[in-house]
Amino acid sequence: MPTASDKIRELHQLHQDGLLSSDEFKLRRNAILDALHAAPAPSQDSRAGTEIGLMAGQEIGPRSRRYRLERLIARGGVAQVWQATDLATHAELGHSAQVALKILAPELTRNAAYARLLVEEAARARRLAHEHIVRVYDWAQDPATSSYFLIMECLDGEDLDALLAREGSVTLARALELLAPVAAALDYAWTRHRLVHRDIKPGNVFVTRRGEVKLLDFGIAARARGTGVAPATEAPASSGTAGYRAPEAGMAGREPLPALDVHAVAVMISQMVSGSLPFGAARVPGEQPVMPPALGPRQWEALQTGFAFDAEARPATVGELLQRIRAADATPAQAEPVRKAVKVQDPEESARRTAEAKAAAAAQAQLVRERREREKQERAAQEAVRRERKEALRQQLLARRREEAEKARLAREEAEQARRKAQKVKAAAAILEQQKQARTAAQAEALAAPDTPAREAEPVASPGSLLRDHFRDSQDAGPELVLLPAGRFQMGSPEHERKIATAAGAQQNWLARETPQHWVGIERPFALGRYPVTVGEWRVFARATGWRCSGEVDWEAPGFAQNDAHPVVGVTWHDARQYLHWLSERTGQRYRLPSEAEWEYACRAGTKTAFSCGDSISTDLANYDGNFCYNGGPPGVYRKGTTAVGTFPPNPWGLFDMHGNVWEWVQDVVHDSYDGAPVDGSAWEEGGDQARRILRGGSWLYNPRYLRSALRNGFSAVLANDIVGFRVARDVEVVSKLVG
Repeated sequence: MPTASDKIRELHQLHQDGLLSSDEFKLRRNAILDALHAAPAPSQDSRAGTEIGLMAGQEIGPRSRRYRLERLIARGGVAQVWQATDLATHAELGHSAQVALKILAPELTRNAAYARLLVEEAARARRLAHEHIVRVYDWAQDPATSSYFLIMECLDGEDLDALLAREGSVTLARALELLAPVAAALDYAWTRHRLVHRDIKPGNVFVTRRGEVKLLDFGIAARARGTGVAPATEAPASSGTAGYRAPEAGMAGREPLPALDVHAVAVMISQMVSGSLPFGAARVPGEQPVMPPALGPRQWEALQTGFAFDAEARPATVGELLQRIRAADATPAQAEPVRKAVKVQDPEESARRTAEAKAAAAAQAQLVRERREREKQERAAQEAVRRERKEALRQQLLARRREEAEKARLAREEAEQARRKAQKVKAAAAILEQQKQARTAAQAEALAAPDTPAREAEPVASPGSLLRDHFRDSQDAGPELVLLPAGRFQMGSPEHERKIATAAGAQQNWLARETPQHWVGIERPFALGRYPVTVGEWRVFARATGWRCSGEVDWEAPGFAQNDAHPVVGVTWHDARQYLHWLSERTGQRYRLPSEAEWEYACRAGTKTAFSCGDSISTDLANYDGNFCYNGGPPGVYRKGTTAVGTFPPNPWGLFDMHGNVWEWVQDVVHDSYDGAPVDGSAWEEGGDQARRILRGGSWLYNPRYLRSALRNGFSAVLANDIVGFRVARDVEVVSKLVG
């Protein structure tokens, strides 16, 4: 059965033949890697992390060690590699402030297998402190995205693959000069840590612009472990690259020894001086390579010991192999007396030696002819396979075109269905308006009738009126509420707002969540917390119920200064529900989380702009990362934590901190768009991603584009964070205890 490496090499050949585009090659390669490393799917309750994309200028990492992303260096199936600026620990690292970050892709942050592999690679590589091995400083996790990443030495230059592609071949002296640092690095890894690299090849030897040589990728390195029985390895037996891999590398249970790396380096020397590999992808026992023209017989004899088929016949280390080749290169003068001695030998002896030399040459020529014939047959077989692949690809392209045509047809049908749905929504809104007018008329008629018994009427709410419920068993009061009226508004973002957000760096999958923009009717008045729930209000609940936090964030000491007037953080969605249940019992009123529609209705407060204050915002109006601007707004301050509620002006309906400070939980589950969403203002809890709930409003850590009224975020309902809080909502039947 072909291994994952075999499949990737086959895809690479298709790509080189022009039968696969770069995007298609990367897509299929990543699928193979995902299948190779896939772990059992985690339960829904363990899904973690927000869906924040990576972009130049973004800062990631824990508060004690932050990094600013500068440019994307490489993208793979498991991770992305970014050049970044270390903002905090330049002196500690003892290196340039520029580092390389190997970051697990955001969509993979929920896969525990990838995180485990990354941490194991970091733990192994951190111990390798050698001048010719690329340094791995540490690993970390970004609290905002839950993504794991490695912090590594940032190199500027090219690998030997690129050097050989540019120069074709190099002299033996140049090859030995380039590989001497590799020998020193491998000797250090073996003598100090009992590690064998197992994947030596030109692509893993890097030459910096200053001429320094660095050995890369100890990710599959294997450790020899004496157990008293069969030796074990820490990497698969098939590790390595075809053409460089030693014959014994595929033998299960064999202890990894430096002879594996000696074989690969010997192959590299032959490739570097001749321009081609001495063996094919799979080495045949007894196969004899052809001596490169750049080598003398003694040098060739010394080099052949390096890729001897029997591992025990090879030099003990790469350094010893290089020393043998140098010794052979240093003795040309010693061959002169031998040549002179041959001239005075007996004629019969000379004839015998000549015959033996001719026989050896004939045998060598026969081997060359046989090898060329094999290569010819292999090329013919590869050509036949290539033609088959080309035909298969043509059929795939035809099938893809048919699939795209079918998708276009379905899209037209969906567009027609959406148009009909919009008409139904419009008709439903008109009916709701008629019902509201009828109720108002009925109430007016009942109040005007003199013989009608007096009864308490439901109020007409005016924006900004305040309401506060007292606890049944004490004079303590719950959160301060703002009474909000029934009404209609357009939920989601219009096209012109999405264009501005795109220019500010918004990702298209985030913007798609805000569509389609649609009318929603809030059928009944309701009350919403004037502020997010504060630390002081949460403290009353925690003492009364004995609640204890279960996450990594301490709500009383989240890592920045706060007092009882700051919004509480470090609470999960389920913790918020527990608080609301307790508050309902203490006050006798029904408290709940607002629906997503109610939250956006309250945030907009009758406005249609990106923010309730207009189409741009400043740090004088909200708490966010003022290093970033939006739509021409001014730069401002970055406060690096929450601010007390009421610090900034309220929106037109008297609600504070609807933009920034903390993300706020709502009742709804996460959906990718508004297709099928309710139009009556109720929470959308069917379908979608049941493990995650919607967050609204942005926070102190985020840039201003995340504070827009229409923006929707998603987060695991069982996780807490130092940027997430909530505010309460309450049903309103009859207004009493109006204050202010």
